[in-house]
Amino acid sequence: MNKALPRSPHPRKRLNVAFLLADRFTLSAFANFVDVLRLAADEADHSRPIHCDWTVLSADMNPVRSSCGVTIQPDTRLQRAGSYDYIVVVGGLLGEASALAPEAVRFLQARAEEGVPLAGLCTGVFLLHEAGLLSGYRCCVSWFHHQDFLERFDGAELVSDQIFVVDRDRLTCSGGHSAAHLAAFLVERHVGHSAATKSLSIMIIDGAMSADKPQPGFPIRLAAKDPLVRKALIRMQQKIDGPETVLELADGLGVSRRRLERKFLADLGTTPSRAGLQLRLDHACALLNRTEKTVTQIAFATGFCDTSHFIRAFKSGLGLTPAEFRRTEFRRTKGRSTDGPQRAVGVLLPQAQPPAD
Repeated sequence: MNKALPRSPHPRKRLNVAFLLADRFTLSAFANFVDVLRLAADEADHSRPIHCDWTVLSADMNPVRSSCGVTIQPDTRLQRAGSYDYIVVVGGLLGEASALAPEAVRFLQARAEEGVPLAGLCTGVFLLHEAGLLSGYRCCVSWFHHQDFLERFDGAELVSDQIFVVDRDRLTCSGGHSAAHLAAFLVERHVGHSAATKSLSIMIIDGAMSADKPQPGFPIRLAAKDPLVRKALIRMQQKIDGPETVLELADGLGVSRRRLERKFLADLGTTPSRAGLQLRLDHACALLNRTEKTVTQIAFATGFCDTSHFIRAFKSGLGLTPAEFRRTEFRRTKGRSTDGPQRAVGVLLPQAQPPAD
């Protein structure tokens, strides 16, 4: 459960947001967030900053390059920064040495001391943590970067199974469309529900999602407690279209195959290979249920060498062929509201025996 920010006493209070863009920042996260503000700022879609305002801050005013090569020209020098309701850090490619200028980091730290809420979009959560601004906070990171975060940081409670997290004066989201939903959350809180709904509607996004909405992509129903097993499962998700052998997985995690197998058996009662197959079949179920991809496309997307192999594995795990499963799910969900509760679908594989000595 997220800890909500205090509600503004004025329903149509102006929402003033400043952005700090990392070098090689993620353009989609920035664009989705700022477009919600733009569309909520005025009546219709005239884009006049009446109800909302936004600016891009910079230490040197040089254009900032996004990861796709498009550049953004900042508006305001840090030395001339005003008062803002939120400061939003948009992260970029991991490993970039000059992600944020030292002046920008000091600026964030000073504003945090003043109690200004800080937000991190996509890998912006990495930058906030590097600046020492997430210790003791729950924070959201994409499932794709979950392992990267664990390998770099301690001191934050990591959430990778929902689209955004609000914990006191820190707001973090997984990137992509979740940035639009986080922005809509703030617009609704400061400007009003109709403004948030209008923004998302114009962007052809079907309604605001609550923070605890699961991240789209790879459902995971294996509730691992062991840190090594959790890291292994995330790695499996990241490589779901080209799964590693158990030996390659163990080497990538820096442990022996035998140790990895024993950890899986103790924690989940199954082997790494069976757990990996369960992840792939669960993801196949999600693709069959949510997309119009062909069975062949789904077979390759989930790491099967050919369609017939996929069909055999799917039927062995679920008792239905992929086509039969899709028809069954279509009949079951026909007419059901998309906002209603979703039943978990997928396969639960039998428990494995301990590896032989």
